[in-house]
Amino acid sequence: MSDIRKYEPFYGKVRDEKLQKVEEAYEKFKETKTFEFPTWLYGEPIGKLFKVEVEDCPNFGDTAYVEMDSARTAFISVDMQIDFCGKNGYVDVMGYDLNNTAAALEPIHNALEAIRGTDIKVIHTREGHEPDLSDAPFNKVLRSKIIGDGVGIGDIPKDGLGRLLVRGEPNWDINEYVYPIEGERVIDKAGKGAFGCSTLHMVLKNLGITHIVICGITTDVCVHTIMREANDYGYWCILMKDGTGATDMGNHAAAIKSIKMQGGVFGNVTDSKRFIKAVEEAGLK
Repeated sequence: MSDIRKYEPFYGKVRDEKLQKVEEAYEKFKETKTFEFPTWLYGEPIGKLFKVEVEDCPNFGDTAYVEMDSARTAFISVDMQIDFCGKNGYVDVMGYDLNNTAAALEPIHNALEAIRGTDIKVIHTREGHEPDLSDAPFNKVLRSKIIGDGVGIGDIPKDGLGRLLVRGEPNWDINEYVYPIEGERVIDKAGKGAFGCSTLHMVLKNLGITHIVICGITTDVCVHTIMREANDYGYWCILMKDGTGATDMGNHAAAIKSIKMQGGVFGNVTDSKRFIKAVEEAGLK
């Protein structure tokens, strides 16, 4: 025990320095209701600072703001694929109402229009598997086949565009309304999350990203999983709630509410109008 305790002064200095910064940021938040961009941690801004209004923070009914460096901010559109929001895609075959997931298209389209031409980085993800399904877990494929009445991952449904959730198939690609343009990054992943089964974390670190605005489908599955992963790695996360959709509206609402718990346990929540307003008022174009 004595051998372990003799290192405490070293650990204590690091801890005390961080807690001092936390205390300073806490006092500033009480004055401004803003999570200010921490230059002590990231350095001086390399883009423009802009503030996005977030809701129910720190308590339900409250309003706060998150300050971001535009050049260190990523807008991540998660899995806006035909398989998840298009006719005869995976979600459609599973028997869910496509209106619930397709509702995210318009807000995402509007947000993309607002940030294209700025220094905010745009990243799209696609969930899908290799044609031989070597990266698709047995239980995942089995469950999909059961809920799809015999048609699951890797199969072609009646009147389908191609094999469900298989890379390279037309239905696996992103909906044309929010399709990537030149210069935007597309990251393919084999699972619900992206930090453990894609290059997303490496890409974010290489781009110097500190803040993430996340949207896509589905709210309670892929979007929520990626947001949780990013939060654990220390990224500041904001969910654009009207730019998300789920197969079940109860799950959609619960997923949003869970983000807001404990003062923002996974980050914060805004919507496309508030996000676009922040971008425009900052004059990022």
